[in-house]
Amino acid sequence: MTSTMFGVKVDRSEGTQLHQQVAAEIRRAIAAGEAKPGERLPPARDLAAVLGVNTNTVLRALRELRDEGLLEFRRGRGITVSGTHDQGAVIQRAQDLIRFARHNGYRRDELIHLIQTLDAS
Repeated sequence: MTSTMFGVKVDRSEGTQLHQQVAAEIRRAIAAGEAKPGERLPPARDLAAVLGVNTNTVLRALRELRDEGLLEFRRGRGITVSGTHDQGAVIQRAQDLIRFARHNGYRRDELIHLIQTLDAS
């Protein structure tokens, strides 16, 4: 397995929390094929140093991506990409939809109901 380092960047002036920015950048890298399934990510400490953020910020982002099924944590092997390009693309679009819906005043339950209604059609 190789170690993947991609152009993850954060913008402290943006309203989005730093861990969410880190997670979004890694999602983008997976969706773009820059980080492929089976590839190892740099250690959280290294990513944190490059980004100029606390290691806990990076770990929070990595745990979020693990919970989404995009990353896998293995003792002694580090963190590897387990999700696919397609999963990353779908997740990115879902995140965009959530941001758009929130911007337009939709609550989570309203968005879920709308999706369920459309899916049933």
